[in-house]
Amino acid sequence: MSYGLLADIIGVFHALFVVFVVGGQGLILAGWAAGWTWTRGRTFRHLHLIAIGFVVLQQWLGRLCPLTVWETGLRHRAGADGYEGGFIEYWLQALLYYSAPSWVFTLVYTLFGAVVVASFLLYPPDKKPSADTERNG
Repeated sequence: MSYGLLADIIGVFHALFVVFVVGGQGLILAGWAAGWTWTRGRTFRHLHLIAIGFVVLQQWLGRLCPLTVWETGLRHRAGADGYEGGFIEYWLQALLYYSAPSWVFTLVYTLFGAVVVASFLLYPPDKKPSADTERNG
């Protein structure tokens, strides 16, 4: 498998991770308002909380996401340019022509993480597995 293809696979996974974190929170809030029970699923909610926690911790530590590092390294090995900064910063720049200092991203990630934690506490996941989970699990 070529380095470029591996970089593309990591890039797709990275994009799906972002969709999971951002879209997942949107679905949690919509589920709270609409009374959807699946948005209180323990596995989904815990994975979502862990995902944003990882993002916020990385940013506070001043580290690039490992997916960004791996993808950039593979792109360099394939003879292509990698990202100048982080994955999100690159795509915001490319898609929205938005550039900001790192502290802005730290603030945005932290505030988003606070929303996730607040919704986790105010609209908590189920305390026990559902009957479907027990039957199928």
